[in-house]
Formats: sequence, structure tokens, C-alpha cells
Amino acid sequence: MGAGPSLAQSALPKVGLQPDVTFADYPALAQNSELVRRMATPLALAEMRRILATTGKALAERSLDLPREHFLVYVPPTASPKGYGLFVFISPWNDARLPPGWAGVLDRSGVIFVTAANSGNEASPIGRRQPLALIAEQNIERRYRVDAERVFVGGFSGGSRVALRLALGYPDVFRGVMLNAGSDPIGDAAAPLPPTDLYARFQRGSRLVYVTGGKDEARLANDVDSMSSMRRWCVAGVMVEAMPYSGHQAPDAATLGRVLADLQTPVRADPTRLAACRSTIDRDLAKALGQVGSLIALGRRDEAHRRLIKLDARFGGLAAPRSLDLAGK
Repeated sequence: MGAGPSLAQSALPKVGLQPDVTFADYPALAQNSELVRRMATPLALAEMRRILATTGKALAERSLDLPREHFLVYVPPTASPKGYGLFVFISPWNDARLPPGWAGVLDRSGVIFVTAANSGNEASPIGRRQPLALIAEQNIERRYRVDAERVFVGGFSGGSRVALRLALGYPDVFRGVMLNAGSDPIGDAAAPLPPTDLYARFQRGSRLVYVTGGKDEARLANDVDSMSSMRRWCVAGVMVEAMPYSGHQAPDAATLGRVLADLQTPVRADPTRLAACRSTIDRDLAKALGQVGSLIALGRRDEAHRRLIKLDARFGGLAAPRSLDLAGK
């Protein structure tokens, strides 16, 4: 899986808890041009490119000084025959820590755990938290034999919301996501849909596991809204793990074990149901695009622009390139 370890990584201990790990490789998937391609709406991306072209500036590809970044890694003593699983964890706190009781569960599941330092809720999602998670995933894959079908992302509280954005934008990297006490709807300006090919993978193949304490009422309500949006946008792989007597907290060992088992359960999307759901989206998108086109033809450009901005936020990458064509008019 991937290239062998770099010389800078060769000193990394092979198993056990490894604090203050540094990585040498800044992968293309974590560079800013790729992040905004997957995370921004088409119109927002086009506007950014227009501004850069107008000012004669170029987008800086790296937002991090990688040698200064530190990670905590936990590697079980043994892997499964196909290789280790990998769980990239995004925390709400700044220090890189392994939650209590998780090591034994990771050992039994053969799953590597990695999390970044200085990646808490105060840090910029696209400037730090998202690239740090991608850097961690790619470097672990280069260092260890990892089963690509068991690569997951997850987080707690605010970190969970960042994990959802990564799962949505990078379904070709992360096969599933643990949403622990933090979730959002998708299909709006805060969580726009990625380009069509990536979103199709997310719809039919990504496993989402919601796990929130039964006493954490505000986050449970967020989960309801998030799961409702998943149904609207034809996402097949939603599961829920209950923590009935818990508040706002990370899963205990037993719950984590169930979550990891859920994440490794393949998604079985019903082809007929998925096709029907996608047809509804296509009809809604065609109607919205037609309304914008009609307003442009009538010379009502300000209203057309407002409608187009709303369309761009709602449908994201699914509307391109047609939304971009309308913007050009």
C-alpha cells in the first residue's frame, strides 16, 4: 500500500503508543488546491480563482510547516491478514491524546490510531484540521501496510463536524466516519456537496456511524437534522450507536468496539431505491437551473444571481458545470 517509509520516518517505532511523531511527506491530497476543489462550492472556487488571476497571485499549496507538526500514533501489535485498519481522530482539544480504554479495542480490531496536536476547536478547519488529518492518513499508509477498505475518520464534538466534512469530500480515502457528539446537515454553504464522482462514492459506499450520549440533547437534535439530510441526499450507509446514560463525551471502550465493527460493515445500497432518490435530486436540480436560466433570459439578472448563489450552496458540485455556465452569463 503506497510507497515505503521515508528516511525521516524510519525511526518511528513499529508498535505501541508513540507520542510526538513527526511526518516527512506533505501529500498532494492535503494541498490547498485539492482541499478547495473538494470542499468549496463551484462558484466559490471560481471566484477564488478569478481573484487570484486578477491580482496575479498564486494559491499557496501548503498551509502548514510540516516539520513543526506533531502527532500521536498508536499501533496494535498485530494486523489482520489484509493489513491494519486506520482510524484518524480529530479532537476538540489541542493536545494529542488516546482516550482512556481505547488501546485494547484497537488491539483487538487491528486498527492504528492517529491524531494531530494543536488541532482543536480553535484551529482553522481548512487551514489546519483538515490537512493535518489527511497528512496523518497518507503518512501512516506510507509507513505501514494498511487495508484501504478499513480507513476511517472520526472525531468528538467539534472534531466530529470536521470529520464529516472530510468524509464527504474524500470518500476515496475514508470509507467511513464516526460522528461522536457533533454533526451537521449536508447540502448547504457550510457543508457543500463535492464534485459528482466523489459524491456518488459517498452516497453508495461511505459508512456513517452516529454515536451521541443520551443526555446530550443538543447534539442528539443535531444528529436528527444531519440524518434527515442524509436521507434527502440519498446516503445509504447510516447507522446509530446509542450511549443512553452518557452526556457530552467520547465513547467508552465497549461503545468504540461497536463503532469500529459498524464502520467495517460494508454498505449495501439498494440500487432501485438509490436510482429513484437520485432521480428526485436530478429533477430538483434541473428545475432550479431552469429557473435561473429563465430569469437571465428575462433580464432579471440580480434575481438570477441570488437564485444561483442559493443553488450553488444547495447542490454544490452536482450543479457544475451548468451552474458555472449560468454564472458566465
